Amino acid sequence: MQLAELQALMRETYGRQDRARGIDASFGWFVEEVGELSRALRRGDHDRRVEEFSDVLAWLASLADQAGVDLEEAAARYADGCPKCHACPCACAHEIH
Repeated sequence: MQLAELQALMRETYGRQDRARGIDASFGWFVEEVGELSRALRRGDHDRRVEEFSDVLAWLASLADQAGVDLEEAAARYADGCPKCHACPCACAHEIH
């Protein structure tokens, strides 16, 4: 599935209720899912990690849609590797991104 397809599917599936909830409350749900992903990375098995990554992606797509951001456009920022040095792998000296 392409990012644009995911974003469109999340808009179709949850868009009305997510917009009614608003971006601030939706961001709260996103942060909660990131916390669940953190726990799955530390203690979960593969299936649990897949589930939590999918939830984070779904909320990210919803937030991007509410904010008027196209995820394909956002991802294109990394099309040439590191957006700062444009190298792949990153050649930035001693920087943590």
